[in-house]
Amino acid sequence: MKSIIKKILITICAMLGFVYSHAQTITDSLNHQLDSEHVEPYHITVTYNKTTHLIFPSAIRYVDLGSEFLTAGKADDADNVLRIKAAVKDFEDESNFSVITDDGKFYSFSVFYSSYPEILTYNLDPMDKSVSNSRANIHLEDLGFSPYVPDQLMEAIYKKNRNNIRHIASRSFGILFSLKGIYIYQGKYYFNTQIQNKTNVSYQIDFINFKIVDKKVAKRTVFQEKPLNIVRTYSDIAEVPDNKTSREVYLLDQFTLDHDKILVIELFEKNGGRHQRLEVENEDLLRAVLLKDLPLKIK
Repeated sequence: MKSIIKKILITICAMLGFVYSHAQTITDSLNHQLDSEHVEPYHITVTYNKTTHLIFPSAIRYVDLGSEFLTAGKADDADNVLRIKAAVKDFEDESNFSVITDDGKFYSFSVFYSSYPEILTYNLDPMDKSVSNSRANIHLEDLGFSPYVPDQLMEAIYKKNRNNIRHIASRSFGILFSLKGIYIYQGKYYFNTQIQNKTNVSYQIDFINFKIVDKKVAKRTVFQEKPLNIVRTYSDIAEVPDNKTSREVYLLDQFTLDHDKILVIELFEKNGGRHQRLEVENEDLLRAVLLKDLPLKIK
């Protein structure tokens, strides 16, 4: 009888050992996977009597503070600068906070208190390879996917500079404003435009707008224009020097036009009158080139 009980106990112990070993294996595997994909935080110090500033490469969209030890807010008239300081003196525990920026990056910070911090201003340079693990791509609702995708596509369109459209252009005052191509990917239009300044006077850009208008508008007739929102731009040029050529890629949400409507792209000169106007038909939009059909690296 005792030998039977002993065998049962040995069997139970063996089974428990196997279960524990298997569970530990799963836990170790999961921890290894999480470790390989975690976001390494920046380490910064704050104090009570002075403000620490963090300069981000893009506008700040979201801030989450890890504890009541910290207080933070965006700087006035500077959407990419965060002010942060200690809300209480001499806190001993480590705290943290996170930031999401408009270019789709997630930043993580570990915060320590110091009465005499050596650094009060942090410039988060996106070109610094040594801190690339301290930020991560995220999803933004206005794009529908990570900004990494449209940014890469706009860069590819800009660099390849294909001329898929030859009939949409505006020529006046020595300025040639043309639409070189319309592309589409995941419900977004990409408009590739070019400005040639054939004069000896630089062309300073005030603004550009996209709007839907009626094809034919009778005189003295009041009509409504529908402005379209530019979601993102690539190079964001402000000036075309004399006798130079500049290009820009614009990202807009997908749309189509009624038979009596056209898309108008207007370019306005700052402190000048050399304004330009492009007219795009619905047929041009429907012939937009699918980006997946181009030899582009879409990740």
